[in-house]
Amino acid sequence: MLDRLSPRPGARHRPKRVGRGPGSGLHKTSGRGMKGQGHRSAGRETSTHFEGGQMPLVRRIPKRGFKNIHRKHVEIVNVGDLVAFGENATVDGAGLRERGLVRPGGAPVKLLGDGEAPRGLTIRVQRASASARKKIEAAGGKVELVK
Repeated sequence: MLDRLSPRPGARHRPKRVGRGPGSGLHKTSGRGMKGQGHRSAGRETSTHFEGGQMPLVRRIPKRGFKNIHRKHVEIVNVGDLVAFGENATVDGAGLRERGLVRPGGAPVKLLGDGEAPRGLTIRVQRASASARKKIEAAGGKVELVK
């Protein structure tokens, strides 16, 4: 069975035999044309955005914006998202990752105060806003800041 397998018709092409005389159909200049950069042996080594000496698009278009290299990425969780844990639960970073509320990767977690807090939660996160802390404590829970 395996000895009868072959590629589909038209799937394979003969290699281009350049520089092998007039019979090959690619004699003399071997398909490279007459003159110019592509005619030379090292002529095709330009980068993909090279435009033949014209000012490249990358340099013609003005640069905009600013990227802060010192930015610290923080995962955000709202108080309303903690309803999934139920009442009197203990919530930490691992539990939030397990439930898919924060992405894996170990970035610090910040608790924000949007939504209603469940009763009696104990939350261990790296940062918490004042409004989130107030809502959790009003619902009988507590916020513990960890490093």
